[in-house]
Amino acid sequence: MTTPRDDQTNDETRDEARDETPRPDRPREYSAERARQGEIILNTPTRRALFFGGLIAFVLIALIGAILGVAG
Repeated sequence: MTTPRDDQTNDETRDEARDETPRPDRPREYSAERARQGEIILNTPTRRALFFGGLIAFVLIALIGAILGVAG
């Protein structure tokens, strides 16, 4: 005869195995720990300049596009 604890352990094992199996009908699920995003590391002056230069260029291009779109 099995004890309730054995049944619980078997259920947990089945749940873990079920989580590992890919399912074509649903997107793959990740735990919050696995899905957390990385961090932007700007630890050198060159990386900082490229990052902020890209942000500024994006804003300027958007502004120029908006101005030309309204004026044209």
